[in-house]
Amino acid sequence: MKNNIKTLAIMTFIIPLFSLMVSCTFDEVVDPNGPSVDGVLKNASKGQLNELVVGIESTSRNGIGNEATSNGVMARELYLFNAEPRNTGDLLGKAGIPLDNNSFYSVGSWNGNYRCIKNINLLIEALDNTDAVNETEKNGYLGFAKTMMAEELIQILKSYGKARLDVTDPENLGPIVDFNEGMAKVRALLDEGQQHLSNAGNSFAFTLSNGFIGFQEPSTFSEFNRAWAGVAAVYDGDGNAALTALSSSYMDMTGNLKIGPKHIFGLGGGDQANTVFKVPNLNGDQIIVHNSWIADAEAGDSRVAQKSAPRLNPASQDGLNGTHETRLYDSDTSPIDFLRNEELILVYAEASILANNFQDAVDALNVIRNSANLPNYSGAQTAEALTAEMLKQRRYSLWSENHRMFDLRRYGLSNTLPIDRPGDQVFNVMPIPLPETY
Repeated sequence: MKNNIKTLAIMTFIIPLFSLMVSCTFDEVVDPNGPSVDGVLKNASKGQLNELVVGIESTSRNGIGNEATSNGVMARELYLFNAEPRNTGDLLGKAGIPLDNNSFYSVGSWNGNYRCIKNINLLIEALDNTDAVNETEKNGYLGFAKTMMAEELIQILKSYGKARLDVTDPENLGPIVDFNEGMAKVRALLDEGQQHLSNAGNSFAFTLSNGFIGFQEPSTFSEFNRAWAGVAAVYDGDGNAALTALSSSYMDMTGNLKIGPKHIFGLGGGDQANTVFKVPNLNGDQIIVHNSWIADAEAGDSRVAQKSAPRLNPASQDGLNGTHETRLYDSDTSPIDFLRNEELILVYAEASILANNFQDAVDALNVIRNSANLPNYSGAQTAEALTAEMLKQRRYSLWSENHRMFDLRRYGLSNTLPIDRPGDQVFNVMPIPLPETY
């Protein structure tokens, strides 16, 4: 990564203004045909700062597809049947194969997340070296930047269990730290971001994409910040802090479960498609639902039909098979949620269990169950029973969204996963990419 970080530092600012953004006018940049990092770090104009905001939002989409599919295969949520044999070999530990720390699945997400973080660091450094914005406007940029950095670090920690926190100087990178230290940094960033947002006035000096409709001002973006603070606190085992954070988020037990900021996609030049979408009944490149997800579903659970469909012909590859395929997204421009209300209600349920507020947990789980046409929870109101129910609801509400592998790992349940073929293995964490060891 030391070599890769140098590349990222050069490449990340050389990005087009993506078609996903609403149209706006930018000030003249240093070199409109190839804006340089040095140019934006020395008395950047407001237009250049805004271009970095565009870059941050755009590159936050990097790695989403790889995280969903590679981690989903490892978690026995799905198979990815295509021409790449490592999807049915390496990721399932076929015949004792270990995970490769220099493969697309281990390097792709890491580089994607850190490319976004590099853009964030550029924005923060540029703000320290410009007089183009006043203090209130600067707080808006910093609140956005630190919230987005925390979100990216959460994704890294979920996939790899570790993270490199300091990548500001590519010649002097900070150490790779463990999950607990990484999560402490995430929580601190979110609190710092919230403080900035509280001093950012009534509006941002920049425009976020339509994916952030309803969250495009400091007051509403702070709800996004507090939503992530609730998630981070739960991941850190701190239920009470999570409940406090969620009370200032957009979590709504009676609201639309789909509400929340979204990554949006397009097919124009320089844009990205939603790579988790697959054409129905395609044979050459398809996400096949793991048979256990179908078999383990509670009778009548509407999420099965919402997220998957039977194939015209069952699919088979490399000794694996499945009867259903993905219907998670309608097209290759369908949005992907950053963090929707449905997930926040599940986070609230988990936080309530951690805080021993069992009836609150049941109430939240019933919201999710009822939304899937299931009756109210009727099991025991104990931490063990409610945790099992919460994880099951997460399994079906958040299928193929890069949660299952992490959920099983953090609860010590990876050994409950099925073995698909004799000789397969279960992996629950991605290896740190090889270049990081140089």
